[in-house]
Amino acid sequence: MPPTTAHLNGSINLDDTETVMRDVAARIPRGLRRLPDGETGDRQQWILFQFLKFQQMADLELEQSEVDPATYTTPKLMLRDGADPAAIAWPDLGYAGVYEQSFATFRALEDEGVVPPGVRFQVEYPTPLASIVGFISPRDQMTLLDSYEAALFADLQKLLAAVPHDRVAVQWDVAVEFGMLEQIYDEEGAAKDLDTIADRIARCVDQVPAGVPAGAHLCYGDYGHRPFSDPESLATQVRVIEAVGARASRPVSWYSLTVPQDVSDPAYFAPLADLRLPDETELYLALVPYHPDDQSPGTTEEQIRLVDEHLGSREWGICTECGMGRVEREDVPAMLDAHREILERAAPVT
Repeated sequence: MPPTTAHLNGSINLDDTETVMRDVAARIPRGLRRLPDGETGDRQQWILFQFLKFQQMADLELEQSEVDPATYTTPKLMLRDGADPAAIAWPDLGYAGVYEQSFATFRALEDEGVVPPGVRFQVEYPTPLASIVGFISPRDQMTLLDSYEAALFADLQKLLAAVPHDRVAVQWDVAVEFGMLEQIYDEEGAAKDLDTIADRIARCVDQVPAGVPAGAHLCYGDYGHRPFSDPESLATQVRVIEAVGARASRPVSWYSLTVPQDVSDPAYFAPLADLRLPDETELYLALVPYHPDDQSPGTTEEQIRLVDEHLGSREWGICTECGMGRVEREDVPAMLDAHREILERAAPVT
């Protein structure tokens, strides 16, 4: 069947939470089940938000300051000489506090009738592995991963204690893991095998109680509106989905999958035919381009045909490859409109 729903992966480069929510509600009036706050301000550049927190820690010092986007090199911190890893005290990681404020805006707009009935407030957390691999020296990554994971999970529980479970949904952003699986990141500190990675993603999913939807954004990044690696097919993403599903003690509520913008090769979509998911798990494919002009004419329609061919009668929806935090601000309205336009073309309202 054609796509009927849209999913937003989190970051949206607009001024503030209220602007994000008003614009999204106006430009995507149907097919949206969850509404993010846009990850504005310090969270716009994803896990850089956590690097700012790590810099506050007396037990860490800068090992490497050079940043090279071409090789995905980021600043690295390491344990100071004499620091006791067992005594590491992570600072307030910041997500719960800012999401509580955003939820207040969400409820006010809900009361105003801007947020449609039934739409949940969506929060996004990076996997613990992402921030550790991104900003900690390889020599210390495994030493610090478990304690940081505990701190991040505690932040999530703080949030879930503050917001009604019937109004919120949680997304885990899985990106660095694909860099490791595709052998893009030359990191010696963290395990790169599928089983270990799937175990850790499942641990994240299991932190979300059964009454709260929990999804996963499977992401290959946004480097100048290109993924950090052009996957040959959806095979790796399908393998991750299967491995996580076999390990998580609760269902994953949705997955959003990467589809490079101009891909219409049948082989890319073929692994969908082997995907086995519970009926209640939502599936979103990244068919929304950064710029319509970047795609060949008819690409989206051909992508829809190929997805339908392999999914059959299963319901599915659309999303972007990554978030919209790195999209030029003047381009954001057109990207939001593209969600509505694709859904309208695929399944016109009668």
